[in-house]
Amino acid sequence: MLRTLLGEPPRQNEGILEEAIDSMVETLELLQRQLEKNQDPTHDYRKLYVWTQGLISSLDELEQSCFAASHFRKKVKAGSTEDMTSEEKAEYARYVYFYKDGFIRCFAILDKTGTVLNELFQLNTTKVKTHFSYFTVLRQFGYAKMHSELAVKLIEIKDVYREPMSKLRKRRNMEIHYMNSEMQDDLWQLHQTLQGKVKLEDLDQHLNELRQGLDMVCTTLKASYGYINKMWVQQGFRERTKGLKA
Repeated sequence: MLRTLLGEPPRQNEGILEEAIDSMVETLELLQRQLEKNQDPTHDYRKLYVWTQGLISSLDELEQSCFAASHFRKKVKAGSTEDMTSEEKAEYARYVYFYKDGFIRCFAILDKTGTVLNELFQLNTTKVKTHFSYFTVLRQFGYAKMHSELAVKLIEIKDVYREPMSKLRKRRNMEIHYMNSEMQDDLWQLHQTLQGKVKLEDLDQHLNELRQGLDMVCTTLKASYGYINKMWVQQGFRERTKGLKA
């Protein structure tokens, strides 16, 4: 959608993005076949079907935000907002909007993935924390001592992307939880400069971290849904979605 609005051709899925989407599409196909055989009185299959569709849409929106942020970043040439023309300020504002949208969506998708894993494998994470995050669910795998193959893989992914995700997480928390965090940062920078100009952050570095965040999300989804699909195929999908045991 955003590519069309920006005059770009539609995206061709490739790489880890394509692999993540394909894994989730395979899950939808398995669920669809099961729904055709089973009336699903407890709605377990339907719920997981809807959740997985939602994750595919969310991942598509995250990738679009990353693309749009990169698109508008290319139009920003000045080193500070004071040196920008009115047109460039507008382009910078668009970059900031999609950059923020991107890192917020990274953690939103991870948390939704955590909800799927918690429900599917009955990890009972709510007993540990009522409003839990993906990372709480990840720790819960260890406490529950189950599905160790998946847990080890997800922990490896988390460790590989630890540095960029830590930076994105800090910015997400500041954006959501702190009042006027950007204004405070601007004031601090003004005090550090004799000319009173606020130097822009390293836009390229920030975009690189956001792209790594997208890769982390894709890799996590591929691993999670790939494991689910493999397990169901091996079991012949004999058991109920809720409460599956490895």
